[in-house]
Amino acid sequence: MTTGRRGWVWLLGAAMVLAAAVVIGVMIGPAGGVSSANWNIIWNVRMPRVALAAIVGAMLSLAGASYQGVFRNPLVDPYLLGAAGGAGLGATFVIAYGRTVTSDWLVDPLPLAAFAGALVAVSITYMVGAAFGAVRSSTTLVLAGVAVASLTTAVQAFVLQRSSDGVVRAVYNWLLGSLVNASWSDVRLVLPYVIVSSAVLLAHRRHLDVLRVGDDEAATLGINVSRVRIIVVVAATVGTAAVVSVSGLITFVGIVVPHVVRMLAGGSYRRVLPISLAVGAAFLILADVPGRMLQNPAETPIGVVTAFCGAPFFIVLLRSRRSTV
Repeated sequence: MTTGRRGWVWLLGAAMVLAAAVVIGVMIGPAGGVSSANWNIIWNVRMPRVALAAIVGAMLSLAGASYQGVFRNPLVDPYLLGAAGGAGLGATFVIAYGRTVTSDWLVDPLPLAAFAGALVAVSITYMVGAAFGAVRSSTTLVLAGVAVASLTTAVQAFVLQRSSDGVVRAVYNWLLGSLVNASWSDVRLVLPYVIVSSAVLLAHRRHLDVLRVGDDEAATLGINVSRVRIIVVVAATVGTAAVVSVSGLITFVGIVVPHVVRMLAGGSYRRVLPISLAVGAAFLILADVPGRMLQNPAETPIGVVTAFCGAPFFIVLLRSRRSTV
């Protein structure tokens, strides 16, 4: 079987897994299924939750695979450049100081603050990195991201130290990630950003394949390395910021899914990106099911479920990389 045909087979398989995950996510719940008389529950409660899980999982997986390609490091994730810290800080300010002021607003300011915080943090990361040579070295940009993430975490900790127990609990619930309050308005809010970001990233999958050989070699092959890196980082960041603003911080999806896809379908980003998109959507839909069932009628945050799945995988990954060094 040719490489191109094998890629289509894997993509078809990923689409089938996604379809099965959608059915499971819609039909399985605390009541053990939904009868035809409860169509309103399916459409207004479970369907937006499944749709949002698919969108968030797809975007985080696609962004993670794109980051890994552009930085040529399989251990990076969508939160590398400070998006998580910025989003968390924005959400913390709204929860700690803005709930009483914005209680009568027509639009919930929490997703907007998280989205703005993520974009501001990544913008600061890029400006700091550019000032110290990030255009020539991606390592400088990564280190700038670590510094900005540490700063936002410190500010967030300072705010929480001065807040009540209720505020601290609300912030940590958001940080753990949740789809409990998913609605069609959330889906409509993030879908345009995810569509545009995904289209840009998928359009650059061949460029990511060329970048695998190194910046100098890619430049000799006609690739504008700096331009490709900026476009991919911006697209992945905007998509990540959008989904994080409505779901909270859901960890390990952007690391685990691209690695599984890479092990099964090969290392070419022409296959890794589209398959990661489908598998990531299926993964998060399925990860949300035990979150609904384990503590019924309460719910386990989906970030806890993904951490239980992702942390052991990450340890195994580090062990395998150490054995190959």
